[in-house]
Amino acid sequence: MLSISNITKFAGIIYFRDMWQRIQTLYLAVAAALVATLFFSVKSFSVGPGGAHVDEVKYISFVPYLILLIVTGALQLIALVTFNARVFQMRTAVLAGLVSLGLQGWLAFDYLAAPDAVLFRWTAILPLVVAVLDFIAARLILRDQLLVESVSRLRSRKKNRKF
Repeated sequence: MLSISNITKFAGIIYFRDMWQRIQTLYLAVAAALVATLFFSVKSFSVGPGGAHVDEVKYISFVPYLILLIVTGALQLIALVTFNARVFQMRTAVLAGLVSLGLQGWLAFDYLAAPDAVLFRWTAILPLVVAVLDFIAARLILRDQLLVESVSRLRSRKKNRKF
């Protein structure tokens, strides 16, 4: 018989509903959204005479930033959708956090080397926020994996126990 529960199982809704029941998925989704905002954000702008904005520099206008953003975004999406393979998800989240820290380091170097007329936007700290969210998510994924392994170990002991 065709029921609503069979239809939702077939459509994969339950599959993705289970993904959102874990808090680390929320952290990874927020981190992915922050990386997506960097594609459209202005990194810095130059101030001319009288305080007028002379030139705006976007993240995507500098090719190394663009490459780091694409790599970070791809790693974020992979970490977000591979929730069934916890170890792979954890490693991908850590790698995305490390790439984000690399981007943040490059932004810090550019900030220190910039002339006084160049002002950076608040979006220059977003890679640091993304890295923190990734590392928190990786820690929670590790905690879930350890819990699953301990429950599995307890189940195997229960099966092997003889009365």
